[in-house]
Amino acid sequence: MIIKTVKGFTPVFDDSCFIAENVVLTGDVQIGAKSSIWFNTVIRGDCNKIRIGQNVNIQDQCMVHGTTGRGDTRIGDNVSVGHRAIIHGCQIQDNVLIGMGAIVLDGTIIESNVIVAAGAVVTSNKHLKSGWLYAGTPAKPIKQISTEYIQMYIEGTSKAYIEYSKYYK
Repeated sequence: MIIKTVKGFTPVFDDSCFIAENVVLTGDVQIGAKSSIWFNTVIRGDCNKIRIGQNVNIQDQCMVHGTTGRGDTRIGDNVSVGHRAIIHGCQIQDNVLIGMGAIVLDGTIIESNVIVAAGAVVTSNKHLKSGWLYAGTPAKPIKQISTEYIQMYIEGTSKAYIEYSKYYK
C-alpha cells in the first residue's frame, strides 16, 4: 500500500483493518477498527479530513476525496461502499449501503439505514432520509425499505466483508 504524508498529516488506521497492497492513502485520513479497504482504492485526505468508522468496507476501485473549503468526508460505522463508487465531500451516517458505481457528491448528508442503488448519482447538497432506497440520475427516493431488507442487505454486507477480510490477513 502507498501511505503518503501530506500537509503534515499521515493516514492512520486500526491494526484490525485490512488494507489491500495497492491501496493509496494520503493526508488526513483515519480509519476505524475492523474496516477494510479493497484493491485499487484511493482515499485522498489532501483537501479535507476523511473519517471512516468501524466495520466499514470500501470495495475495489473506489475513490474517497473532497473539495477544499466544502467540508470533511465522514463515513459512519457499518457502511458498505460498492466497487468503483465515488464518495466526495459528503457525510454518510451509520448502516448505509452505497451501490456499485454510485457517486455521492459534496455537501450531501445520507442518514442511517439508507441504500443508494448501483449507478445512482447523488448530486451536491442533497439530504437522503433514513429508511429509503434511492436510485437514478439524479438519485430519487424509490421505495421505503423494511427492517428485514436493512438486516439482509445493509447489515449483512457489512458483516460479510469483515469475514472476507480475514481471508487476506
